[in-house]
Amino acid sequence: MAVSVDTKVKELMKNAAAADLLEKFSPGFKTNPQMKLVGGLTFRKLASFPQAGLSPEQVEEIDAALKALGE
Repeated sequence: MAVSVDTKVKELMKNAAAADLLEKFSPGFKTNPQMKLVGGLTFRKLASFPQAGLSPEQVEEIDAALKALGE
């Protein structure tokens, strides 16, 4: 299954490779219990919140890395 930052968080968490990748960029992605609350959001939407601490450049870097997983 192809994934990107436009994939819902709950789907990214189910994909082991994607979850591992996101854990590198955003420590706690796999273990933070609050992630269950945002499962219906896309990662792009989640990253848009200031609390995420991700710049637009980082989001694009994550998007490219996620898309590469599906190749």
